[in-house]
Amino acid sequence: MASKLLRAVILGPPGSGKGTVCQRIAQNFGLQHLSSGHFLRENIKANTEVGDLAKQYIGKGLLVPDHVITRLMMLELENRRSQHWLLDGFPRTLVQAEALDGICELDLVVTLNIPFETLKDRLSRRWIHPPSGRVYNLDFNPPHVHGIDDITGEPLVQQEDDKPEAVAARLRQYKDVAKPVIDLYKSRGVLHQFSGTETNKIWPYVYTLFSNKITPIESKEAY
Repeated sequence: MASKLLRAVILGPPGSGKGTVCQRIAQNFGLQHLSSGHFLRENIKANTEVGDLAKQYIGKGLLVPDHVITRLMMLELENRRSQHWLLDGFPRTLVQAEALDGICELDLVVTLNIPFETLKDRLSRRWIHPPSGRVYNLDFNPPHVHGIDDITGEPLVQQEDDKPEAVAARLRQYKDVAKPVIDLYKSRGVLHQFSGTETNKIWPYVYTLFSNKITPIESKEAY
């Protein structure tokens, strides 16, 4: 296996199982799972300059703009130059992808293609612990106690935009923004697309793909 540091990105619409796949990749291959949502929450909580900037947009119900997310992620990646990593939630747009180009060359970009009906069902079964960003699904990773976060005991909420009427609009928006990013990585020959309705069935293919690039730290294919 090459000793070069692995640089990977995972793309997928809300409800695609991206978070679960990222956790499995991180656990099996020792990659740092770098989630833009997690860094955003941490910076907002710590009242950093970029966190305060993001908070102003979120407070008005607006999407955090490219330049704010890019600045946040560039700072985080700067601190991880010597680690293998997997990006989740970044780059979402072509502008973000171009900024990422400026600091590294990606080895693998995985995109998850999940049918619309499956996404709609999954999102309607999704409950969230807002302070931590922990996500539960009533079918495949329910909380120990219904409506309660396993770790803090605080209440879970269902996001407005996980409700069925909002899902279609979110998916349309995701497709519009993601298409140029997917096309860019496809043209470079680093894009790998996986389709299906069950994360457990997609996972062995993702595992094999990563195994060809980096030695697994565990011999088992799932947990």
